[in-house]
Amino acid sequence: MSAVGEWLDIGPVDQLPALGARTLPVRGGREIAIFHTANGEVYALANQCPHKQGPLSQGIVHDTTVTCPLHNWRISLVTGEALGEDKGCVPVIPVKIDGGRILIGRAAALEGVA
Repeated sequence: MSAVGEWLDIGPVDQLPALGARTLPVRGGREIAIFHTANGEVYALANQCPHKQGPLSQGIVHDTTVTCPLHNWRISLVTGEALGEDKGCVPVIPVKIDGGRILIGRAAALEGVA
């Protein structure tokens, strides 16, 4: 991972499998889950379901949602909001792709770090 101004370069998109996720530990902060959708979009969320803090990175990615592996809550990768009857929200980390590299927003990624 390297710093580029307000963005952190976390690696190439092609190392993230379609419909898959990887985690990014943050020393002193919350772990981040990076998701790759079937249509090639990349999203980042805090790696904790708002229900029982299940690891969203281990959930099933479909369209622009992820299903928590613990209790099947569906979370929007776009907004971080729980969908359907469930209520709760996960912090969203801004993501952009530049030259095939995944960049995440530095301030949001490091939020909560002492």
